[in-house]
Amino acid sequence: MIRHGGEANLDRSAVLRLLHSALTQTTSAAKRRIVRFRQKSDYERFLQEWSNIDKTVANAADAIRHLPFIQGFSLRVPNDVLRSHTHDGIWIENDPLLSVHSSSIYKPVIREKGIPWGVQEIKAPLAWSTTTGHRVKVGVIDTGVDFSHPDLKQSLGRGINLLNRGSLPHDDNGHGTHIAGTIAAANQVHGMIGVAPRATVYPVKAFDQNGSAFVSDIVLGIDWCVRNNMDIVNMSFGMKTRSKSLLTAVTNAYNAGVIIVASSGNDGKRKSIDYPARYPQTIAVGATNRLRRIAPFSNRGLYIDVYAPGDKILSSWLRGKYNEMSGTSMATSHVSGAIALLLAHRPGLSPSDIKAVVKRSMLPLRGTKAPRITGELDVMRMLQAGDR
Repeated sequence: MIRHGGEANLDRSAVLRLLHSALTQTTSAAKRRIVRFRQKSDYERFLQEWSNIDKTVANAADAIRHLPFIQGFSLRVPNDVLRSHTHDGIWIENDPLLSVHSSSIYKPVIREKGIPWGVQEIKAPLAWSTTTGHRVKVGVIDTGVDFSHPDLKQSLGRGINLLNRGSLPHDDNGHGTHIAGTIAAANQVHGMIGVAPRATVYPVKAFDQNGSAFVSDIVLGIDWCVRNNMDIVNMSFGMKTRSKSLLTAVTNAYNAGVIIVASSGNDGKRKSIDYPARYPQTIAVGATNRLRRIAPFSNRGLYIDVYAPGDKILSSWLRGKYNEMSGTSMATSHVSGAIALLLAHRPGLSPSDIKAVVKRSMLPLRGTKAPRITGELDVMRMLQAGDR
């Protein structure tokens, strides 16, 4: 992050220069960056000038994205503007691309009936006589969802498409549909059933068909989830570098009472995990396999809060089909579903309460010698711990 010192307010010419440079850049000439302001008055001035331009310039809304949740903007900033000293009082950082967290796609499966192994493994079916996640709202910031999938029809809210505001958040990748199925699929007779079959998934399409999104898209997605009263946000994606803007958005959501569940990454690392899972305001999830051991691809170590099934997970896919995928993404959707079960049973638990319950109720993993090491998700133990 580039931080220009000084407390002085920006003059109008500096604001206009920044706006003008963003509007005249070709895609290759400058990197997309997030600009934030030390002084609220500077943010308001920039917002005012941008609003005036937005009405008169055709591509202004595409070239400059307003990020009200963190009082900033995403725009292309050329290097010569970065090097100039006319921008005292501004924080500028890159607006990099993130990727969804799935390590592999296996061959499509013709059909799936009943309860997938991961849903069984975490003991979700034993909880359904007590809680099914009814009325819990789960925002899934991902590639969208297949609205026509028979196993998801009862489980979806409208959500939002941040890449094309006029359209429903239709999935053109498959990853988001897979995540939604594990959380809340509800078609036990003819299809599959997810962890919390009466929870409602609100797809927030921030990722394109390649499974990529800018940090600014994620910030807008978190903003939407907070404003639309999501209880839980599933973030099955990550990046290696920290982002002050993403941390600010995550912190604001946490302070608003939203539980954020994030995947740790698929690099098999022992001492580090991806952001945003690495931020303490999230619940960081690693992946296990059918042997109840940490999956070889999963990041692991002290930063992980809980492990859940993530290896060869079968769930819903595009065009009403099913697919088997592996990744910490898949583990994360199990945890989001489990928290939906807990919240329906015990409404009003705060994000810090939930994290404490999850950590207090884990089942020790196989193949780990230390008794206190992070364990695997267990829904029945979670519900009991939530009652204490």
